[in-house]
Order: sequence, then C-alpha cells, then structure tokens
Amino acid sequence: MQKTLLYLLPIIIAFYCSSCSNSQEKNTDDIKLIEKTSSQLKIIAKNANNTSGRLKFPRTLNNSNEIKFVSKRDWTSGFYPGTLWLMYDLTKDDSWKKEATTFTNLLESEQNNSSNHDIGFKMMSSYGLGYKLTKNEKYRDVLIQSAKTLISRFNENVGCIRSWDHHKDKWEYPVIIDNLMNLELLFWASKETGDPVYSNIANTHLKTTIKNHFRNDYSTYHVVSYDTISGAANFKGTHQGFANESCWARGEAWALYGYTMAYRETKNPEFLKQAEKVANYIINIAQLPNDFIPTWDFSLKNDPNEPKDASAAAVMASAFYELSTMTEKDNKNYLKIANGMMNSLSSDVYLNTKGEDQGFLLKHSTGAKPSNSEVDVPLIYADYYFLEALSRKIKLTNQTQSL
Repeated sequence: MQKTLLYLLPIIIAFYCSSCSNSQEKNTDDIKLIEKTSSQLKIIAKNANNTSGRLKFPRTLNNSNEIKFVSKRDWTSGFYPGTLWLMYDLTKDDSWKKEATTFTNLLESEQNNSSNHDIGFKMMSSYGLGYKLTKNEKYRDVLIQSAKTLISRFNENVGCIRSWDHHKDKWEYPVIIDNLMNLELLFWASKETGDPVYSNIANTHLKTTIKNHFRNDYSTYHVVSYDTISGAANFKGTHQGFANESCWARGEAWALYGYTMAYRETKNPEFLKQAEKVANYIINIAQLPNDFIPTWDFSLKNDPNEPKDASAAAVMASAFYELSTMTEKDNKNYLKIANGMMNSLSSDVYLNTKGEDQGFLLKHSTGAKPSNSEVDVPLIYADYYFLEALSRKIKLTNQTQSL
C-alpha cells in the first residue's frame, strides 16, 4: 500500500499543480476581460458626460455610427447606469461608483412613470444595483415607490400587469414575455417592506404567463392579449419575432431569466420546472449554433443571412449561470452553455476592441428585425447582461474553488 502511494504521489502532485495552473489561467483571463471592458466603457462614459439636454442615456448607434442617446423615459435608460454599477462591482474603482451615481440620480422621477411596465427594467438595473452596493436609503425609497407604480398596472381579471398602452386597435390588454423581468422589483419590495401585495401580484403574473405564453415545447409567444372582462387570452403572437408561431430568441431569453429569477425569489418548484423546460427548449429543441449565439429568431437558425442577437445570448448566459446553481438536473450542461456563450461573446467576433463602436462593449445584437430597427448593432442592454454574466461567472468560479 505504501509503495503504491509513493508511486502515485508524483502523479497526484502533477495533477494538483495542473489544476492550480488552469484555475489561475481562468482568473487571469477574467481579469484581462475586465480590463478590456473597463477601457472600452470609459470611452462611452466620456461621450455620455459630454451630452446636454434630456437625451442623456446611450442606447445604440445611429446610421452615422454616432451614439444614439435617449431620454430617461426610454425603457433602456436604466441599463447604462447599470453597466456602471456592474463595472464598479467588478473593479471596486470609485470612479465607476461616481459615474453610476450621477446617471442613476437622473432617473429619480421615473419612480412615478406608470405609462408602461418597463419601470422594473429601469429601476432595478440602476437604483436596485445601486442600493445593493451602497445601501443608500434614498435608493430604497425610490424603489418602493417604483414598485407601487408598477402594480398600478395590474388587472385582477387578467392576472397580469399590462405591458403596453399603444396599439389599442390591435390588442385589448397586451402582455409581453419581457414583462417577467420587471417582477424582480416586486419581490424585492415585499422583502423590504414586509407587504405581500407586491409578491402576490408577481406570483399571479408568473402563473398566468405559464398558462398562456408557452407552447407545448416551451417555446414562447412574444405578445399575449387578454379580454379584460373574462380574463381569457384572445391573441397570441409576436411583435418583434419573425412570425406569430415562431420563437423570438430574446423573448425565450427573457423567459429563461424570468423563471430562474422567480425561483430564486420564491423557491416555488413550479418556477424552477418552468425554467428547466425553457432551458431544454433552447438547448435541445431550438438547438444553438456552434458558437452558442442564436439567430434573432430560432425559426431562422438555418439561414446564414439572418443576423445574430448577442443580446439574447448575454441574457441567456447570465440566466444559465444562475440556473446551474439551483438544480442538479443538467447543471453541468447549463454551465457548458453559459461558458460557451461567454467565450464567444468575449471573442473578437462579438467583443469590440478599444475605441470601436463608440465605447459599446458588444456588437451583433438585433433589436426589432421586423421593423428594421436596431439590426446588427450594439445595444446597451446587451452590454449590461454581458457584464452581469461575467460577474456571475467569476463569483461561481470563486465559490467552486473555495470548496
């Protein structure tokens, strides 16, 4: 026995050293990626600080390759301060905290904007992250009021929060799959205030969405419209996808992220099951390409002329990292998919080099192809979820190494 151990000792030491080396190499790669994204983001920050008037928040590039700035009322306005908060969290550099604080404060009046459902997107990526990192009580107050504003759009007969007020001639009560992302604000508010009204509405919305937004294979409809009297779904289709019966890639990403988040907040096994079913659709039915970055609509995956959507991949990667920590079922596969997406997004194919695209991080995202809007361009929310995925990857790696 002793001879056997002596024989195996050099092999064990070699394996251990190899593991340490690989581990260190991964950490070094992450550090380099943080430095690269930080350097790029400084460019967009400089541009954003030089703007004046009400259009202050970078969203994408226009046809002249200039930054398209939007107002605080735009649904994407929270993602720019969100990227700044994420960079602060990744680097601990107070200059990012200062920038994030400046642009977060510009959104304060949005806590009362009840014109659509996007208040959750805007306020959790800005004030939510800011409160998590600073515990600023003012941020807490803004978030609670934002949650009150969001639930004002809830209809008990329908069992969902209304998404849009436009196109009333087309949809009576439209609810889009994206709306799942706004519910995190409500779960947060119930935990902070002790008032279950917020989480009760979020849970009802989630369960109604399970009933009406999914096909048998767990692909999603983008838009479901409801009869406000009976509560029945009277339209199922799309607005940003290829066709009513196709599966818009970013919509499926919202579903994966939304039910993963819902399970984190509630520990309701129904929501975990839903997240796993959506994951199964993405991995085994829709089937991702070799580079793990989906075409903008899964029904067009075999057409090389159709643009990719890096924003969908960034959202999915972040969700897959979190989902891998919640279940033993396919968790290694979830990690494989998330790492594959991040490897591609971090490559020169998708990640901009310093100075490229006016400081945006990722290229090759698709906003709304049917209306030829924001096709094959950088998008600020792609950058946000890319940094969030990177943060989750690093934390997950560190937890694994500490075991």
